[in-house]
Amino acid sequence: MRYRYECAVNIEDLIKLSDVMLEHSLGPNGGLVYCMDYLEKNIDWLESKLEPLLKDHYLLFDFPGQVELFFLHSNAKKVISKLIKKMNLRLTAVHLVDAHLCSDPGKYVSALLLSLSTMLHLELPHINVLSKIDLIESYGKLAFNLDFYTDVQDLSYLQYHLDQDPRSAKYRKLTKELCEVIEDFHLVNFTTLDIQDKESVGNLVKLIDKSNGYIFVGIEGSVVEFSKIAAAPLDWDYYRAAAVQEKYMKDDDDYSD
Repeated sequence: MRYRYECAVNIEDLIKLSDVMLEHSLGPNGGLVYCMDYLEKNIDWLESKLEPLLKDHYLLFDFPGQVELFFLHSNAKKVISKLIKKMNLRLTAVHLVDAHLCSDPGKYVSALLLSLSTMLHLELPHINVLSKIDLIESYGKLAFNLDFYTDVQDLSYLQYHLDQDPRSAKYRKLTKELCEVIEDFHLVNFTTLDIQDKESVGNLVKLIDKSNGYIFVGIEGSVVEFSKIAAAPLDWDYYRAAAVQEKYMKDDDDYSD
């Protein structure tokens, strides 16, 4: 189910994907790259639309999901960079990955690689999210506890499960090397989201607000007090894995019934 909402600024008022595809004989992905390039060249239009909202609004930019925009091409990054510099915005990239990909070791590794590539390309405070967490086992039981996937623990444990799939086994050496690259950077981890659960959404917003500094707005205090807030463990860490697993994942007894 897709949730529709009324946006304050609609890019279709500047350029429409359907028009671009028709006029230039492009597919959806190529059309989106064209649209993003057009937006970059007309960034003044977006700035003028955002200006009246800056004083008393929390801005959320809803980007298309096509990965080409975020690590193969630079125009989306340029749009974001111009907005940050010209409008003094504090932005966090929130990268959504379907949680059910954890049930397929090959797809999970691909999601990790995409997340890492996007983090390095955008160069922003970054939150990776396993979304649709309520559907995490819709494609089968996970091989490990949820924290294995959220914390991106020792990926060598995935190798056995990858070898069980003939499609993955032939790329065993390549997959091993990719896993080592992901672990060497030690940047990727995940939080979780069930968009229909108010507490889940609230926990994600807290994490975003801490990553970009919004949590400090309106707080008066010394440097020491600020440091305590910044360094303190997140009091919702428990909900990122243990409570989420208990709520959305079956235990072995449930599967045996």
